Amino acid sequence: MSGLLAGKRGLIMGVANERSIAWGIAKAMAGAGAELAFTYQGEAFGSRLKPLAESVGSDFMVDVDVTDDASLDAAFEALGNRWPTIDFVVHAIAFSDKSELTGRFLNTSRANFRNSLDISAYSFIEIARRAHPLMKDQGGTLLTLTYMGSNRVTPSYNVMGVAKAALESATRYLANDLGPEGIRVNAISPGPMKTLAGAAIGGARRTYKHTDQNAPLRSNATLEAVGGTAVWLASDAGACTTGEIVRVDGGFHVLGMPQSENL
Repeated sequence: MSGLLAGKRGLIMGVANERSIAWGIAKAMAGAGAELAFTYQGEAFGSRLKPLAESVGSDFMVDVDVTDDASLDAAFEALGNRWPTIDFVVHAIAFSDKSELTGRFLNTSRANFRNSLDISAYSFIEIARRAHPLMKDQGGTLLTLTYMGSNRVTPSYNVMGVAKAALESATRYLANDLGPEGIRVNAISPGPMKTLAGAAIGGARRTYKHTDQNAPLRSNATLEAVGGTAVWLASDAGACTTGEIVRVDGGFHVLGMPQSENL
């Protein structure tokens, strides 16, 4: 896909480390010729991100708290001062209290419900509101990350399933709002992956093994596969794709039950 994003610039939000899905996307986009900027939250994540950003030729990093309007305003003002236009934003941000990703969904607290929905779903709307003025003259792409737990009960996913359902609905509404400006809005839905976020979910190892053994391709998603999908969606090849939830899960989502040898 060399050159597929040549001349394009974009913002990657949510890289935690080199195993992050956001980092897989960033590497693929940089390899396709894109120029990248990054956000992080707090010094610890910033120190992890810096060498990664430098490895893809980026010297633009900005600290941002997506629950703080002033922080978001400052981040996009800095981005606009650096680049008058951008072509894409990747939103790879989600959070829930780890203690509530085990046990029963019934016991979700009001505080964690609000916080999970705010960070994991509403932040995408806030980011779209600030990003689209930088895209409206030439169009662009907004991408977010979701998971099958949004529409199928997944053990221990709990409130994150509800948050991802809200995020997917927001994706469709934003696609309709921003389509007249030539801005496409899509979500990528990988299967379970060995990431920092994925490790916070109860039973993560068993879930990973189960999908690896039962998906039609007998494989979980890879960072390279997710990254390649993001490149396609952000490129001119994705010009007529918007409002979609694109699954990159080895085909696991088509199954009605495990493979016969695993029943």
